[in-house]
Amino acid sequence: MKIGIPKEMKSKEYRVGMIPSGVRLLVESGHDVYIQKNAGEKSGFPNSEYKQAGAVILEDSKEIFENCEMIVKVKEPLPEEYDLLKSGQILFTFLHLAPNKKLTEILLEKKVTAIGYETVEDNGRLPLLSPMSQIAGRVAPMVASYFLSMHNKGMGTLIGGSTGILPSKVLVIGSGTVAKNATKIASGMGADVIVMGRNPHSMKSIEESMSANVSTLYSNAYNMEKVLPLVDIVICAVYVTGEKTPQLITKKMLSYCKKGAVLVDVAIDQGGCIETSRPTTHDDPVFEVDGVLHYCVANIPGDYPLTATQALSNATIPYIKKMADMGWKNACLKDEAIYSGVNVAGGFVTDEAVANAHKMDYHMLKDILYHCTEFGDTL
Repeated sequence: MKIGIPKEMKSKEYRVGMIPSGVRLLVESGHDVYIQKNAGEKSGFPNSEYKQAGAVILEDSKEIFENCEMIVKVKEPLPEEYDLLKSGQILFTFLHLAPNKKLTEILLEKKVTAIGYETVEDNGRLPLLSPMSQIAGRVAPMVASYFLSMHNKGMGTLIGGSTGILPSKVLVIGSGTVAKNATKIASGMGADVIVMGRNPHSMKSIEESMSANVSTLYSNAYNMEKVLPLVDIVICAVYVTGEKTPQLITKKMLSYCKKGAVLVDVAIDQGGCIETSRPTTHDDPVFEVDGVLHYCVANIPGDYPLTATQALSNATIPYIKKMADMGWKNACLKDEAIYSGVNVAGGFVTDEAVANAHKMDYHMLKDILYHCTEFGDTL
């Protein structure tokens, strides 16, 4: 199979879809790998390392898309890449289609087989989302602390307090991977942390594994309204596989927040869990609504590429190799994790959450695969 890795186009996105060790594994298995010139440079991998691993370096993304059967990226295609997509092409990347109807329509129109890292599920785990969730969770308290400073229009409090001065209070909404990592870092920085979730097993695990400055609280609107006036930082860490994130903090609730408080909406990729959130970039990460700062960068790990690229690529390469070796259809039939990751195929929405989000028809992937096998059709 011909596999292509284009350079990411999203603002301040420094990650790359594959590292040289992954290239070498694929080439040794008989596949051809093409990578755009300088795509891995900011992740610490120069062109020479990719060449040594067996990749062919191409000048621009157009050549990558034209030549390759599978495109491996980090972030979803941007509008300037839409015309490069080809019918029958496999796209393996973070998609986050539930809040992005336009991209969903393009993938349907182009009849691309689009497999989202964030929906690949293996025995209840999300193995491709998890490493990026760890990083985003660990970064969230650090950026929140930075924007809490007065020169950033925050309230001017130090997250860990000082001698004789109480530390900041941090609210973490959610109890999954992002939440656990955000709690670990925020509590380590000395903050008093409240974790608000609905999964009693996850919250119990957090209580048992974290320090004494961490407590848990059941998540509902009543408790949210009681807690928001007390906290300096809110980290939104909610994710429901493939679905648009529920809005747990309404615009009205902003009136309960302290002026200069910082809200970090890590869930912004899936639409965000704050009503007033909108995606921002590393160039302009923060905006203010009713005196409350919102940090809504949609690619937080992209600013830490030497760590994030390796973590992501190490997780994705086994799935890439399996699809390259077997073809994506056979891989889906053999591997439920890959099957679960297919959002769109052959002009059909095959992820129920995406179909519901956009009020589109949903088609079970197994029916499409059966149709192709039975009648010799191709996707």
